[in-house]
Amino acid sequence: MSAGPLDGVQVVDLTHALAGPYTTMLLADLGADVLKIEPPDGDLARRAGPIPLGSDVAAYGGYFQSVNRGKRSIVLDLKTVDGAATLRELVADADVLVENFTAGVMERLGLSYESLAATNPRLIYATVRGFGDARSGESPYLAWPAFDVVVQAMAGILGITGTEDGVPIKVGPGIGDIFPGTMLALGITSALYEARGSGRGQFVDVAMYDAVLALCERIVYQHSYTGEVPRPQGNRHPLLSPFDILPAADGWVAVAAPNDGRWRRLCELIDRPDVAADLSLATNELRVAKRDVVFDVLASWTRPRTKDQILARLGGEVPVGAVRDIAEIMTDPHVATRDMLIDLDHPGTGRRFQVAGQPLKFSRTPALPQRRAPLLDEHGPAERARLATIPTAQENSA
Repeated sequence: MSAGPLDGVQVVDLTHALAGPYTTMLLADLGADVLKIEPPDGDLARRAGPIPLGSDVAAYGGYFQSVNRGKRSIVLDLKTVDGAATLRELVADADVLVENFTAGVMERLGLSYESLAATNPRLIYATVRGFGDARSGESPYLAWPAFDVVVQAMAGILGITGTEDGVPIKVGPGIGDIFPGTMLALGITSALYEARGSGRGQFVDVAMYDAVLALCERIVYQHSYTGEVPRPQGNRHPLLSPFDILPAADGWVAVAAPNDGRWRRLCELIDRPDVAADLSLATNELRVAKRDVVFDVLASWTRPRTKDQILARLGGEVPVGAVRDIAEIMTDPHVATRDMLIDLDHPGTGRRFQVAGQPLKFSRTPALPQRRAPLLDEHGPAERARLATIPTAQENSA
């Protein structure tokens, strides 16, 4: 099998928790050699569950496996002189360093971007923090810690996500971490591309707040153009209709047919030519104004039918999908044929467990995660032995 598109890229990974590890997991999936630097007691995420029953080794749980697969691990205490010196040695021939400490931590350790770039001018130094880095603009929240739910609240997601009576509801996945982490991976690969010509690295900074605000782009233009302040609207869309979650006999289905031609086709498929001919529902704008009428028409057809019956009639004709739980998703042939479930060994169990696969597909350089997450300091002995064979700057000058 061909190596991934980032084969040969060396990444020093100082991240922990979710946003930063998700960034470096993407880089590892794409073929980069990611060396995870951990404190003596390891990334706190190692102790997060679920922990496999019967495990002989308390290596880590599913959380850590999912976002640290494919990486190597070495323990360094960056608060010590030796630990900081070893990091400098690692950075000297690295392409990328990624960290997600609170702003100012690396400066207090004597390991600032400027200091490390002086050691390696080609270094791409990348950060993801709640409110960014002062180098890119000093936020009044710079020193505030941030978690997914906090960023969802501050940057707009909870302002438009919730029940129709205005009660906010957190988005299920940790999107306040995962989307910023994804954006940082894009920033890193962009900087790597630029460095091929310039030969110079640079500082790449993503604030979780900024990334989530960008994700909520619709509320920005909606407010700017109309003065409206968008609010939670349940499962409905403020600008499109139908765009609904509809009841089925055994669950729920999503139907989206705001295009006027698709709307007419949907009416034909549910045997409602009278509704298709109703001029008061002929355009998307008119249907938005009569969302309740549109919902009732569609729900009266979906409610007595099962999800499978609805999909059999509408699938391939109009945008439709059943609301599925993970048990249903894991048996979906699409997921299997697209390699979206990856089996990885779990140390001490003699078993393999599944994590989410890599959605990026390449024709020549596939990104297929195949290696489990590392044990704490699993690659430390080999890495320290390698560093011991490299002459120091003082020895080179002699």
